[in-house]
Amino acid sequence: MASLESYSHCTTIDQPTESAASFKQHRGRARTPWRFRSALNRMSMQTPRLGRLLALAAALAGVLALLAFMMESAQAQTYSVIYNFTGGANGALPMAGLTSDGADSFYGTTNFGGVIGGPCGSNGCGLVYRLNNNGSGWTLTLLYTFLGGADGQNPETAGVVFGPDGGLYSSTFLGGGGCTGPGCGTVFKLWPPRGIGPSTQWVETILHRFNGTDGSGPVGAVIFDHFGNIDGATNAGGFNNGGVIYQLSESSGWEEEVLFHPYGYPGSGLTMDHAGDLYGTTFDGGTHLYGSVFKLTPSGSGFTSTDLYDFTNGNDGAYPKAGVILDAQGNLYGATSSGGSGKGGTVFKLTSSNGQYIYSTLYSFPAPSNGRLISGPVGNLVMDSAGNLYGTTFSDGAYGFGAVFKLTPSNGSWTYTSLHDFTNGSDGGFPYSSLVFDPQGNLYGTASTGGPYGAGVVFEITP
Repeated sequence: MASLESYSHCTTIDQPTESAASFKQHRGRARTPWRFRSALNRMSMQTPRLGRLLALAAALAGVLALLAFMMESAQAQTYSVIYNFTGGANGALPMAGLTSDGADSFYGTTNFGGVIGGPCGSNGCGLVYRLNNNGSGWTLTLLYTFLGGADGQNPETAGVVFGPDGGLYSSTFLGGGGCTGPGCGTVFKLWPPRGIGPSTQWVETILHRFNGTDGSGPVGAVIFDHFGNIDGATNAGGFNNGGVIYQLSESSGWEEEVLFHPYGYPGSGLTMDHAGDLYGTTFDGGTHLYGSVFKLTPSGSGFTSTDLYDFTNGNDGAYPKAGVILDAQGNLYGATSSGGSGKGGTVFKLTSSNGQYIYSTLYSFPAPSNGRLISGPVGNLVMDSAGNLYGTTFSDGAYGFGAVFKLTPSNGSWTYTSLHDFTNGSDGGFPYSSLVFDPQGNLYGTASTGGPYGAGVVFEITP
């Protein structure tokens, strides 16, 4: 039986004095897939360590700003930064996308910032926030700041989702105290403050602490099934430390059941269809060890796994860190972070046909000029009502700091349109984020670095 423990606290926001270079990515953990870790370690010579990049961006600021203005004027979309993270108590390194409440607010997480010092050192343990449009601008409210240890730390790519009860649910990649070191991560719930008084602090309830054997390092957003259970994925732990697909049952006090050992280091959460089938990806699993797409079908008291596709690192791509999404016909869409005919990653489709799935590459990103292994999309795609696909790339684009793109279907092919190319200056850089639409059709997302403080931004793209 899971032990439910609640925590609440608030943090006073002040103006931090930390420089961007103080936010060092802690990517050296053994639980991270070695290919992805190797790529990020190579990138750390150029990426965050952010001070060096910001110096370069400053030197080219005039040229880049002019080029960006000219490109966006020609595209009829308007890119704007609606919030700059300042580091420290205000948060830094937003890796997850945003969740809309359907009105005028977005919810998200930052991987660093919050409480500085203690178990998380100068980087901070991360936080959960709300962005509200009050008509004259955007205001950030801290909902919860992680302390590290028992309450979890560093959400990484895990955004928040609204549960059936209206609470916010998510996970932390580390913390919880369920295994050695900084901990193997948690699944938690946040509930608004109750009672009379000015407090804005939200209350955290830990639903599960991973112990390694049952998973380690939960990734991506959790989902709720038709019975109110929580389903998700961990990057590591379980059989041969290759990750697990788990379910937390509400009826049994959020007790965990391991549904599947994918043995391939999943990098994102799951997608569920109307029948309750679950879909996901592995980063470097499958027959060729370049990643795979899998399906879990309810069967009796458990699930039956089906391998839908194994990537070859050919024209099909390699290393899918993003998950998959479904269209109304049951077809799957996803992306790889590397490989393809252009060597910069791919966007793919798995067409459902009589119980089988037929793979096709929709678009191949060009080879990155910076020589990075991971340059394509690492966040999930989104689809609009017309069938267009939208996403972000991590480190390609015109300047090598990522891009926001649109893919439009036409006569059996797909046309790529860049909606914004990041410069890692005031506009941000290196987006892990998936995108989200508001009711007016505007796109929102996060970039993990850049901005005036080098701590990341929240952006809006209007049609």
